[in-house]
Amino acid sequence: MLTVHHLGKSQSERIIWLCEELGIPYELKRYTRDARTMLAPAEYKALHPAGTAPVITDGELVLAESGAIVDYIVAKFGAGRLVPGPDDPAFAQFLYWLHFANGTLQPGMGRMMILNRLDLAQDNPTLVAMKGRLDRAHDLLDARLREAEYLAGSAFTTADIMTVFSLTTMRYFQPYDLQRCPNVIRYLGRIGDRPAYRRAMEKSDPGMALLLS
Repeated sequence: MLTVHHLGKSQSERIIWLCEELGIPYELKRYTRDARTMLAPAEYKALHPAGTAPVITDGELVLAESGAIVDYIVAKFGAGRLVPGPDDPAFAQFLYWLHFANGTLQPGMGRMMILNRLDLAQDNPTLVAMKGRLDRAHDLLDARLREAEYLAGSAFTTADIMTVFSLTTMRYFQPYDLQRCPNVIRYLGRIGDRPAYRRAMEKSDPGMALLLS
């Protein structure tokens, strides 16, 4: 049995959502963050040497890194779903946005979260530069979603699953005003209408308000 080890309010929500979209059987084990530090508890850190979320187990396999886990699950259980092939016209866009999620957008949110904790002056050059990079990342997304229903094109893919966390739950840790990105907001409305997303979020973090706007 595939087991998803979910740390509350973390990137592991992506894995639950993927399993729900594919309709595959899995066991969900939930872990609560430390109330003071908001870090993972010791039993979660012990799952994998990286000590970070997400983690899955599948028989003897223990796998971390959300991108690797998503690729593993769709390769083993997806039967070609949610991933366009190399002959699909959407393939290049799919690859770009799939890797943009954790290569550009999520690191940008993480850097701003750390910098904002340092209580820097608002004109600090590093802070200004990193804010500018994060704004450009959102501008790229907004421009793409002005012309396409989903990030790869007309079809929902794992690129969307990888991206949405940074636009929603991550804002509990690093607020970002999405009102400057109207196409992103409309996109999140479409995401919120997906039954699998709603099921996944209720299972992963019951009662948590979904930051879809």
